[in-house]
Amino acid sequence: MKRFQLFRTLPLFFLGAVLFTSCSSKDGSKDEKIVQPNILFIPVDDLRPELGAYGNDYILTPNIDRMAKQGITFTRAYCQQSVCNPSRASFMTGLRPDSLRVWDNHTKFRNTLSDVLTLPQYFKENGYHTVGFGKAFHNNDPDTISWSEVPEHLDGFPFDPDAVYLTDENIKIQQEKIERLKAAGRSKIDQLGHWYVKAKATEIADVEDDAYYDGAQTTRAIEVMERLAKQDEPFFLSVGYYRPHLPFNAPKKYWDLYKRDEIPLAENQFVPEGTPAFLVHGDSELRKSYTDCPDLPLPIDGPWAEERQREIKHGYCASVSYTDAQIGRLLNALDSLGLSENTIVVLLGDHGWKLGEHNGWGKKSNYEIDCRVPMIFSGAGVNAKGRKSKALTELVDVYPTLCELSGLEIPESLQGTSMVPLLSDPDQEWDQVALSQFLLGRDRRTTNIDEEQMGYAMRTDRYRYVEWYKWIAQDSTKGAYLRTELFDHENDAQENTNLANDPKYKELVDSLSEQLKQEYFK
Repeated sequence: MKRFQLFRTLPLFFLGAVLFTSCSSKDGSKDEKIVQPNILFIPVDDLRPELGAYGNDYILTPNIDRMAKQGITFTRAYCQQSVCNPSRASFMTGLRPDSLRVWDNHTKFRNTLSDVLTLPQYFKENGYHTVGFGKAFHNNDPDTISWSEVPEHLDGFPFDPDAVYLTDENIKIQQEKIERLKAAGRSKIDQLGHWYVKAKATEIADVEDDAYYDGAQTTRAIEVMERLAKQDEPFFLSVGYYRPHLPFNAPKKYWDLYKRDEIPLAENQFVPEGTPAFLVHGDSELRKSYTDCPDLPLPIDGPWAEERQREIKHGYCASVSYTDAQIGRLLNALDSLGLSENTIVVLLGDHGWKLGEHNGWGKKSNYEIDCRVPMIFSGAGVNAKGRKSKALTELVDVYPTLCELSGLEIPESLQGTSMVPLLSDPDQEWDQVALSQFLLGRDRRTTNIDEEQMGYAMRTDRYRYVEWYKWIAQDSTKGAYLRTELFDHENDAQENTNLANDPKYKELVDSLSEQLKQEYFK
């Protein structure tokens, strides 16, 4: 049971990836020296579990697949909220969104829980040299106290380097936007002095990888890895990738890996039966921020034109392959520096992303397609290499798992469960559920609703169960009950039919409702 209560500290009888070496003291006796593992932490934005390691046969990810062969792939891992900032704040602190009181992209977790001990901060306080590149926390919240070195931002790129455009067409669109903003007396200049404006939702530029931020930061991260390899203390190196977040801008060679007319489209391009359409979509980013997407229909209005779907999905595939290539460079660097055997490598996505499923194009829902994420543990301490685990796991489990693998005491405040037992026996019984939630109406939505609503979701072995409540914003508490959703994954893996209002499921709904309340509200 994963309730909102303090977990007891685990005893350190399991030393995971911690190694012992003998060294001679001055009097000739031998002492044992603990060699703690390094950690390479790779969070990827908007990455769906559509990778070769997950059985996908059309998105090309040879480097992530190579990593999976040296580790365990968790096939049923879930984020705690399908929004960037709440999800990242959660897995970087080991606390759930309600405990952090972070449910949107604007709230900084230090403003709600100032003394919380983050994952890299805890490792820093326990002898690790922690360095962060790219997107670990949310863009606007690098949390400098978590790192041994002030997070480095590469020269020439905007503070939020997702909106980097290189083609003449997109640069012209940006300049036209800037001129309109100036004429209106408005400014969108970031803290580094760059205008932050977006153009089209995709870009095909015939450039080298380092022309975009993810490639450039990989080059710099490898340089830092080479320096860290020479230090005595273990390192915690986080390299967070922006792609495949919008806009889907990637070097041409990655677009060329795919034939657009052969990319499969979503099978379920309709709103789930028995569910209000406004619960499905969080696609205002695509519709409102990018100049070529105002024609994106609402989910209730039917599918987008096929040619637009193929263009956007082609861009997503290219972006994933681009990021996969950068991850390959990191893995190659570990090998060449002789670090692979004593380094834990963790790859995860911060949440899912709809690519036409339920007529949605974006994240921000409580559905499987937005809450399920890729998560792979590889390298040191992973004994069952090349295996898969169907255990229900969560991103909030990453923090305690890394602590135990590294021989560190697990902080009592953490709300996840260490997955270390699964790294040796991935098929063992794992009596857990996965919890996700979503605050509807807080972040921008295309369809306005009268009031904010909080949905609490619970994924069991067979079902996804969701309860929705009014949200009392001034008190940050749930109010009156609104509705229920129930999806049977044994017969409806795409969550196309809400069964909650069918009388024959009343007993099941009552049972799941009681279980959800035990998990969330006790």
